[in-house]
Amino acid sequence: MLHNHKEKDDVLTETDEILKLHEKYTGVLDINSELDVKSKHDLSQAYTPGVAVISKLIAENPQLKNKYTMSGKLIALITDGSAVLGLGNIGPAGGLPVIEGKALLYKDLSGIDAIPIAIDQVDVDEFVSTIKNTSLSFAGIHLEDIAAPRCFDIEEKLKRELDIPVYHDDQEGTAIVVLAGLINSLKLVGKKLETANIIVNGVGASGLATANLLYEVGAKHITLVDINGVITGDDEAANNYQKNLAQKLDTPSSDKHKSLSEVISGQDVFIGLSDQDVLTDDDVKQMDAQPIIFALANPKPEINPQVASEAGAAIVATGSSQYPNQVNNILAFPGLFKGLLESGIKQVDSSLQKAVALALADVIEKPTKKNIVPSVFDKKVVPSVVNAIVKYASENK
Repeated sequence: MLHNHKEKDDVLTETDEILKLHEKYTGVLDINSELDVKSKHDLSQAYTPGVAVISKLIAENPQLKNKYTMSGKLIALITDGSAVLGLGNIGPAGGLPVIEGKALLYKDLSGIDAIPIAIDQVDVDEFVSTIKNTSLSFAGIHLEDIAAPRCFDIEEKLKRELDIPVYHDDQEGTAIVVLAGLINSLKLVGKKLETANIIVNGVGASGLATANLLYEVGAKHITLVDINGVITGDDEAANNYQKNLAQKLDTPSSDKHKSLSEVISGQDVFIGLSDQDVLTDDDVKQMDAQPIIFALANPKPEINPQVASEAGAAIVATGSSQYPNQVNNILAFPGLFKGLLESGIKQVDSSLQKAVALALADVIEKPTKKNIVPSVFDKKVVPSVVNAIVKYASENK
C-alpha cells in the first residue's frame, strides 16, 4: 500500500509541476518584437506613416509580403483536436497545448516561427476554406492531429488550392522517420527494402502515409492490416485511400480480413502504428530470421521491447523515450520546414521525403541495433535535413 501511495504522490507531483509551468507563462509561447520603439523616429519607421511605403509596394505586388512582413517566415500549426496521440478526439481546445508545444520546438530547434491555430469545424470544405482564407499570412501550413480519413481530404484540397507548402506531420513526418530507421535497420540485418516482406499494422493517417512512402521508394511486399484484418482492394470495410493502396500492392482478395497472426509468418518487418499489445511473442517467433519490429503505438507499444527481443527480434524501435531507437517526428518537422523556406520548395512529395529520410539515416555514422535513428537532441539533425532539402531543390530545378 505504501508503494502505491508513493506512485500516486509521484504522479501528482509531476502533474502539479506541469500545470504550474504552463500556468506561469500562460502557455509556452510569446511574440517578441524585432525592433525597439523608443522615439518618434522609431515609431514612424516601424508603424505609421512608414508602413504606408510597404503597404503600397505589397498592394502592387502581393508576393512582396514575404519579403517585408513575417508572412514570409511564419508557419500555421493547425489542428481540430480530433486525433491527439494517446488521447483521441479531445476537440480543438484540447489540441491547443499540443500544437503550442510543437510551435515551441520549431522555434527552439530550428528558429522557425509557428503560430498554433485550433479550428472548430467538422465539414472538410469549410475547414479548408478557413485555412485558405487566412493563408496570405503564412509561409506554410503544418496540419496536426486531424483524424483519418478527413485529414487526407483536407491535405489534398489544400495542396491543390494553395501555393505554399502543406504538410501533415502525422502522415509525412511519421513516414520520413520510419523510413530513416528502416534504412539503417535493413543494412544491419543484411536485407533490402525491395525484397523485404513488410507488415504495416494500423492504417490510419500515419500507417497509410508510411506504407505509401515505402511503396513509392521501392518496397514491393507490403501487407496492410487494420482493425478488421488485412486490407484488400475490394475491402468494403476500408476507406478509398486504403483500398487504392491495397490495389497498388496487389494484395490477394483471399487475404481479406485475415488476422495479424495469420499473415505474420515469414515477415521481415513489422511496423505498428496501432494499439498496445497487439503483437505477441509467438507472432515474432513466426517471422523470418532477424525480424525488425517497429512498435510505435503510444503511450504503450504493440509489444514490450524486451519481450520482442527475447522472442528473436533483431531490432526493436518504439515511439517512447524510455527505450532505445525512439522514432519521433521531432526528427523531421523542424528541419523540414526550415529547408522548405530556404529552398522555396512547395510540395513535400515522396522524393523529397526520401531525401530527408536518407539524410536522417546518415546522421548515424555507425548504426547499431540499439542506435538506428539519431536522438532528438542531436545538433546535427536539423542542419542535415535542411542541407538535404536545399540540395534536393538545386538538383530538381
